[in-house]
Amino acid sequence: MPQDDDRTTASATAFDTATAVVRTEGGGLLAELDAGWDVGGGILNGGYLLSVAGRAAVLESPHPHPVALSASYLRAPAAGPVSLVVQPGPGGRTLAHSTVTLADAGGVALTVLATTATLGDEPAEYSVPMPDVPPVEECFSVAEHRHLAPPGLAIPGLSLRVDTRLDASTAGWVFGQASAEPVIRAWVRFADGREPDPLALLTFADALPPTGFALGRIGWAPTVQLQVLVRALPAPGWCLVEARASEMAGGWVDEDYRIWDSTGRLVAQSRQLARAAR
Repeated sequence: MPQDDDRTTASATAFDTATAVVRTEGGGLLAELDAGWDVGGGILNGGYLLSVAGRAAVLESPHPHPVALSASYLRAPAAGPVSLVVQPGPGGRTLAHSTVTLADAGGVALTVLATTATLGDEPAEYSVPMPDVPPVEECFSVAEHRHLAPPGLAIPGLSLRVDTRLDASTAGWVFGQASAEPVIRAWVRFADGREPDPLALLTFADALPPTGFALGRIGWAPTVQLQVLVRALPAPGWCLVEARASEMAGGWVDEDYRIWDSTGRLVAQSRQLARAAR
């Protein structure tokens, strides 16, 4: 019988339950991917999948936090049971490395190079300042306005689990007004009030709509490779996320994320390569 990870309890939040990793009596690791964390069409969000892999890496590490992860998305896994294999690498007093493989019945879907360590919340010596954006209550709630979605367009489950409040200055595409710059900013938090932590930041690092939306290119932009750096323990409350593309060309798009916590501290960064929406 599987043994529960001691961080998953009867009172676990939706995120904790959806990313839970359990150990079998034989020593293997299992998870149950939750269909509710999709980005439409039953495709599970890449950041959510990375949080599952990150939890497995931490479970097998002497250190409590994921600090650097590099994920290759080989194909889209189906919701349901998956197995995880953590292959330990070099490690020491301050950090440890491992390789995590996530597979479903169809085979390997995700491979992750993971580094774990112990993060703190001490002030930064220097940090890029948080952008000047309106307060949360003046931003556009994706969930509350889901009725504005075009007929027949499935509402992503992710938008109901990650409360996303778009900065109006980067949300013209919602009303059919494309921008000249592929940038999207939003305040985010879990809809059930779960406070952010390093594992949550892995999901937040891929939680916004594709930056192509800002240019009016609405459609699925599948992640091919995603790298996330977690810089510090986030303070409770909303996180501000900015996603910015440098170039869209030849069917490819890059996206750089910066995430600040409620105190204005830069707590995570990410970079990904994705296929551009058609």
